[in-house]
Amino acid sequence: MTRAGFVAIIGAPNAGKSTLTNRLVGAKVSIVTQKVQTTRFPVRGVAMAGESQIVLVDTPGIFAPRRRLDRAMVRSAWGGAEEADTIVHLVDAQAELAAAEPGAKAADRRAAADVASIIEGLKGAGKQAILAINKIDGLKRERLLGLAQKLFDTGVYTEVFMISAADGSGVDDLKARLAELVPEGAWLYPEEQTADLPARLLAAEITREKLYLRVHEELPYAAAVDTTAFEERKDGSVRIEQTIYVQRESQKPIVLGKNGQTLKWIGQKAREELKELFDREVHLFLHVKVDETWADKREFYGDVGLDFDA
Repeated sequence: MTRAGFVAIIGAPNAGKSTLTNRLVGAKVSIVTQKVQTTRFPVRGVAMAGESQIVLVDTPGIFAPRRRLDRAMVRSAWGGAEEADTIVHLVDAQAELAAAEPGAKAADRRAAADVASIIEGLKGAGKQAILAINKIDGLKRERLLGLAQKLFDTGVYTEVFMISAADGSGVDDLKARLAELVPEGAWLYPEEQTADLPARLLAAEITREKLYLRVHEELPYAAAVDTTAFEERKDGSVRIEQTIYVQRESQKPIVLGKNGQTLKWIGQKAREELKELFDREVHLFLHVKVDETWADKREFYGDVGLDFDA
């Protein structure tokens, strides 16, 4: 008897959703950087557990939106939760506990406010979720139990798991439970498939990850990567052309670096990972353009399910 179903992982930005998705799948399907809010659209990762196929929807972080893009991302996250068979609400234990301390950092207070907003959103939608308390490393058991009880008492959770997505602690137990919860039915994807992201979109995400890894201090969320050409060549290799868009002229030198060294590093790291991912030679060509309005343009997000009109 086989099982298959959709599990939405929701949470505040930087709760560890992409790391958990990659850990459950056992392969990289969603980008992970030290910046919050790097997942801009739901990425379906396909995790196998015995006879169960768990299709993971790694949603954008749910937060207080400011830009048009932000609003589309938050709608996308709630849309993923609405359509899923099971919802996992991932909470950053360290940020949640730190927010309750005197003199808490603004980032921790925002994270706690986002958690509270998600709880209210679940209540309003009449939805229940599995609570996964993440980043438990180094925290005392008593504090974690107290946090779990406080959140569970809100009434929106069916059960609680303590995990560390980074090192895998507790993740196998969560995966086994999700395997039990997905409905009976035929698998939705071939057993060996780990994601349903189109190759050209996945290539853009890999490059965007390398971009943020290299310039995370200097560049705010003001960049996008678009795969403008994806050509499979007769010799078995693939030729990929991509454009990195920034919003201001002053940001272009940040991406290029001195004598083009930063862009060269980004291209090299992206090429290495894409070669391994596609199991073929990759010829990657990167260009940098300034477009002050890219974040408001439908063509950047129309093909990945973000709705700008709602």
